[in-house]
Amino acid sequence: MPISLIRKRDGRIVEFDPNKITSAIHKAIQAVKGEDGDLAARLSAQVVSILEERFKDKIPSVEDVQDVVEQVLIKNGYDAIAKAYILYRHQRTEIREKKKLLGVSDDLKLSLNAITVLERRYLLKDETGRVLETPSQMFRRVARAIARVDALYDSSANTETTEEEFYRVMANLEFLPNSPTLMNAGTDIGQLSACFVLPVGDSIEEIFDALKYMALIHKSGGGTGFSFSRLRPRGDVVRSTMGVASGPVSFMKIFDVATEVIKQGGRRRGANMGILRVDHPDIIEFITAKEKEGVLTNFNISVGVTDEFMEAVENDKYYSLINPRNGAVVRRLKARAVFDLIATAAWKTGDPGLIFLDEINRRNPTPHVGIIESTNPCGEVPLLPYESCNLGSINLSRMVRDGEIDWDKLRRTVRIAVHFLDNVIDANKYPIPQIENATKANRKIGLGVMGWAEMLIKLGIPYDSEEGIAMAEKVMAFISEEARKKSVELGEERGSFPNFPGSIWEKMGYKAMRNATVTSIAPTGTISIIAGTSSGIEPLFAVAFVRNVMGTQLLEINPVFEQIAKERGFYSTDLISKIAKTGSVQGLSEVPSDIRRLFVTALEIAPEWHVRMQAAFQKYTDNAVSKTVNLPHEATIEDVRRIFMMAWKLKCKGITVYRYGSRSEQVLVVGGLQTSSTGISTTPYVQAPGEYAGECPTGVCPY
Repeated sequence: MPISLIRKRDGRIVEFDPNKITSAIHKAIQAVKGEDGDLAARLSAQVVSILEERFKDKIPSVEDVQDVVEQVLIKNGYDAIAKAYILYRHQRTEIREKKKLLGVSDDLKLSLNAITVLERRYLLKDETGRVLETPSQMFRRVARAIARVDALYDSSANTETTEEEFYRVMANLEFLPNSPTLMNAGTDIGQLSACFVLPVGDSIEEIFDALKYMALIHKSGGGTGFSFSRLRPRGDVVRSTMGVASGPVSFMKIFDVATEVIKQGGRRRGANMGILRVDHPDIIEFITAKEKEGVLTNFNISVGVTDEFMEAVENDKYYSLINPRNGAVVRRLKARAVFDLIATAAWKTGDPGLIFLDEINRRNPTPHVGIIESTNPCGEVPLLPYESCNLGSINLSRMVRDGEIDWDKLRRTVRIAVHFLDNVIDANKYPIPQIENATKANRKIGLGVMGWAEMLIKLGIPYDSEEGIAMAEKVMAFISEEARKKSVELGEERGSFPNFPGSIWEKMGYKAMRNATVTSIAPTGTISIIAGTSSGIEPLFAVAFVRNVMGTQLLEINPVFEQIAKERGFYSTDLISKIAKTGSVQGLSEVPSDIRRLFVTALEIAPEWHVRMQAAFQKYTDNAVSKTVNLPHEATIEDVRRIFMMAWKLKCKGITVYRYGSRSEQVLVVGGLQTSSTGISTTPYVQAPGEYAGECPTGVCPY
């Protein structure tokens, strides 16, 4: 009698699917000798025959089936394949046990690292710390809370259908919103935004109001950006007290200490962006503020540069420093000398980056409302004072089918994501009224991507190639166009954002637009770990490496590489161990040359390709693009100068570099000799912490 049912490990009885047995055997064969012809199917048929004989009147368990698979492999003389199957089975058992230790019931078969991240930060817990929901229940909680918003605009709206749409794209790991939405939707906290910009005025009252608001935002899981350019310079007069001002950097240190204390509600480390205009009298102190490690550790800092300054650099001219208190010119500096100092500091420590203020404001969708002076912590969302922005990212790796982009699936996902993110604005509980008012006046959202590097690999396109740049423009242009179409539809149904009259959209001839911005490229961090893909638009940081999870070291390999290696027949555990020592496949004769060309890592890609890739995405992105130009340790200051100038000329809105090893404390460690504050040590493998996905090598990233 044919077997129709099987008992899962959690006790559930489900339909028996013999194809799963064939697939499992096929994977074991691939691990040993690549292509198998019809061997997996023939062996699977033997397994099913034995099960039908052995379990005539009973329902077999998953373990029963796996026992029979082992027996069939050994009986037929396939000892090596049996060994691979047994090893895989043992590894899966070990992972399940570790998940049990975390107290998480993994109903979506996510990676151990994804479950660890979810347990630590996202899943709801009771007062004793016991996990109260599974990953799918988390997605259901979020989907339900965000879908309910539809009823605010249409009392007859089918919120159940919307909820199911939202749930499916998240549970299938095709789209994920920013961390605060996953953490807080459907809870009493209810703060769902990742990005905020707060104004810092030139008075003690305004400065400490900003500090208080920052504390409230960090407590609820958000990150904050500030421009300190309005503060009077160090040594300037303070008439009310007849004293002298201490300057922007001194106040930034107060914000930094407060951030350290708050730790973003205990679930996410605090993160800030600090910006100072290049024409502020304290600019030299600002540029060098982070040269000593341990200073402003909760800040990314960027110099706000103008076209005038960059042109003065090109032409070796002087420029003026201006006191923001009274507009007086206090000094003139040689622009090239300041630019060189910025490049030198960035080469030494990774800070500061550059923010191109004129390019940002040329693209400001609401110039009639105000000038943009700052961005969120990672630079991908330039915002007006008190604005917040809700972000989400599409997993491009899951938009490829049979080596081609599934454009229809991508279109559907974009439309669902824009609907979702617009609803978040209304579902949100805002920290202070000023933020709610500013956010709802412009209704900015930031739909971005993750898994870009994996998409390119699946398409057979090298990251650092003309074809890669062209594909970036094609994909982002498509996402931007579809996102805007959906925003127009929502504007027609629900009304445009209140500041639409006078906006660039009205001037471009649009009759409606729900959101002042629709796209932004974020460093996806932990959500790309949950999705099991590469971060944002970054290249792979390593093909194989050791990840430190739950106090143990786990060898992790890029799943796309693993699949290709098994399909092409060059996979072996020895090869993976060898790759993990450097993270690279370059120079390994075991790996075919075409595969080596596809699997280039961040440190192997020439800096110019990093900048060109960022510029390609920026061309079709309303907000900005967060990307780190990762440089090898031997990169020069001249390399940094060239990158900064190139980014300006290619119309990026900002640029950040990080030279490997320029800080003793960094989250990614490449195998070999390592220098640190404690001397020289060795590590046999590339190592990364549990929550690193290839985005911010210094770890100052809230996503």
